[in-house]
Amino acid sequence: MPADKEPLYEQVANETALLIRSGTFRPGDRLPSVRKMSRQKKVSISTVLQAYIKLENRGLIEARPQSGYYVRRQEENESPEPNISSPQQDPCQVSIQELTMMVLRDITNPRLVQLGTALPNPDLLPSSRLARIVISLTRENPSLANTYDLPPGLEPLRVQIAQRLVENGCKVTPNDIVITSGCMEAIDLSLRATCRPGDIVAIESPIYFGMLQSLEALGLQVLEIPTHPRDGISLDALRFAIAHNSIRACMVISNFNNPLGSCIPDENKRQLVALLARHEIPLIENAISSEIHFSEQRPTVCKSYDLRGQVMLCSSFSKDLSPGYRVGWVVPGKAKAEVEWLKYTANIGVAPLPQMAIAQYLKTGGYDHHLRRIRREYAYNVGLMSQAVLHHFPSETRVTRPGGGFVLWVQLPEKVDSLELYKQALESGITLTPGYLFSASLQFRNFIRLNAACWTLDIERAIQTLGRLVDEMARS
Repeated sequence: MPADKEPLYEQVANETALLIRSGTFRPGDRLPSVRKMSRQKKVSISTVLQAYIKLENRGLIEARPQSGYYVRRQEENESPEPNISSPQQDPCQVSIQELTMMVLRDITNPRLVQLGTALPNPDLLPSSRLARIVISLTRENPSLANTYDLPPGLEPLRVQIAQRLVENGCKVTPNDIVITSGCMEAIDLSLRATCRPGDIVAIESPIYFGMLQSLEALGLQVLEIPTHPRDGISLDALRFAIAHNSIRACMVISNFNNPLGSCIPDENKRQLVALLARHEIPLIENAISSEIHFSEQRPTVCKSYDLRGQVMLCSSFSKDLSPGYRVGWVVPGKAKAEVEWLKYTANIGVAPLPQMAIAQYLKTGGYDHHLRRIRREYAYNVGLMSQAVLHHFPSETRVTRPGGGFVLWVQLPEKVDSLELYKQALESGITLTPGYLFSASLQFRNFIRLNAACWTLDIERAIQTLGRLVDEMARS
C-alpha cells in the first residue's frame, strides 16, 4: 500500500490508477461515485474529488455531466490480453487425472509459496465470526452436531439463498434449492441428472479443471467451445457445434470464469439461455465467483433469463466465506427431483451445523459488508499481481484483465512449456497451475494460472523468480 506520508488524495488516485491500468476498471467503465468511493476508502468527499481531478489531469478518467466519472478510452496503452481460444472442433474424452493429482499434492505443503490453488485469502474470511456462531448454536442446540439433514437441506439457509437470488433477478423460491457439499458436488449432481456415459457436453475453453475432472469421472465426452477472455463463450461457435453434434448439456462459468476471469455480458446470457432452450439442452451454470465483482453492479446470472427450468445454477460459499465448511447449492430447475435423489444416495445430506451457521451469518446482515471489503481487497491484489507480472515477465507475456474473482490467466512466450515451468518453480519453492489442466485436449501448453488473492513480500519475490525462469526458458 502507499506510504503513510503520501497525501490521502494521492493514495486514492494511485490505487485507482493501478486498478485502471490492470484492467479492473476498463475503458468506458463508470467509476464508483464520489460518495461511494468516500465510504469505501473511509476518506472525505473532498479527498475523493481531489483524487478524481488528479486522475483527470493524468488523462485516465473523464467527468460526464450529471453522470459521474468514467475511464477514458486509451486502448493503445493497455497491455495485450490473450486471444480468444481456438480448441479442436471434435468431441474428446477427458484425461487429466494423473496430472491433476500431481499438482494437487503440492497445495498442502506449507513451505511453498502457493500461487497455484484458487483458494481465497484466509485473512479476508470471517472465520472468527463464524466460529462464534457455531459455538452459540451448539450451546443452544447440542443435537445439531449429531443429526442428519436430508435433501433439500435446511430451510433457513435456502430462504437466505433464495432472497439473494431474487435480488439478482431470478424467480426462485426456497423449495427450488438443494443444498450440496460445495459447488463441485452441485455440478456433479447436475451432470449425473442430465447425462449418461458417452454423452457430449459443450464447455467453455479454458475451464476450471475440477469441472473437467467431474466429466472424466462420469465418462462424458467434451466439446470445447472458443471463449473470449472478457466476454466468455462464443455463441456463434456454440451454434455451429449444436448444429453438427448431438450435445446433451452445456457448462459455463458465467461470471469470472476460472481461469480466464471472463464475464458473459447480460445480452449474451439471454441469447445463450434462449439458444439452448430451443434445442432443449440443459445449461449447467457455475456462478461461484459472482459476488466477487469489482464494479459497482453485481452481474446477472443466466438463471435470471430461464423460463423453462433448463438452467441448473450452481454455487457455494467457498470463495467468500469458508472453503472448509463445504456448503454449496444448486437450483436444478426441472431436474430437482432427480438431483435430490442423487444427493441422498451419494451421501445422505450436508452437515446441519455449517448450514445453520452460514444461514445465521447471512441473516444478521454482515455478509454484504464483508463482500464490499473483499471486493476492494481482491481488486487491489489482482491489480498489483497483474502489474508485477507485466513488469517481471518477458515483453511477449499477455495477462487477462478480470472484472472479478482473484485469478489471473497468463499467456507466456511460445517456447515456454508450463509443465516444465511448474517443475522449475517447485525447485524454487513456488507453486502455479500449468495451463494443460484447463483443457480436455491439453491445448494451453504455454499458459499458467496464478492465484492473486494475496499480495505479500514473499509473493512479490515469487513473481520476480517466475519472471526470471520464464525469461530463461524463452531464451533457451
